[in-house]
Amino acid sequence: MPLLPITAFYGALLGFLMLYLAFDVVKSRQRHKSGLGHQHNDILVAGRIHANAAEYIPIVLILIALAELNGAPNGLLHIFGAAFLFARVIHAWGFKVSQGATHIGRYWGTVITFLSLILLGLFNLYLCWPYLF
Repeated sequence: MPLLPITAFYGALLGFLMLYLAFDVVKSRQRHKSGLGHQHNDILVAGRIHANAAEYIPIVLILIALAELNGAPNGLLHIFGAAFLFARVIHAWGFKVSQGATHIGRYWGTVITFLSLILLGLFNLYLCWPYLF
């Protein structure tokens, strides 16, 4: 049996999302023949979408892994993982279609991402608290 199968599952899906976002950066750079810099707004937007995902995905996967290692129920881990994956997809979509402006996808993607971080952090504290002292 694999170790941390739920973390591995969401890690794989989020990894594919990161790859898709990276390809979008490459396509934007190729379209404008720009290997470096942000001379065009769509290059900046694609780069920020990818970078934003890279800022949040690792810590959430770490928190899911810690919860899984400490015996969190599988169903709850799937709720956290699916909600976070959904958040990152709608954030990227909202950011892309609005070219960085305010958008409902960006808004809810951010809210769900922050809630995922807060709730996973609190849940990990709950799981480990009895063993700290």
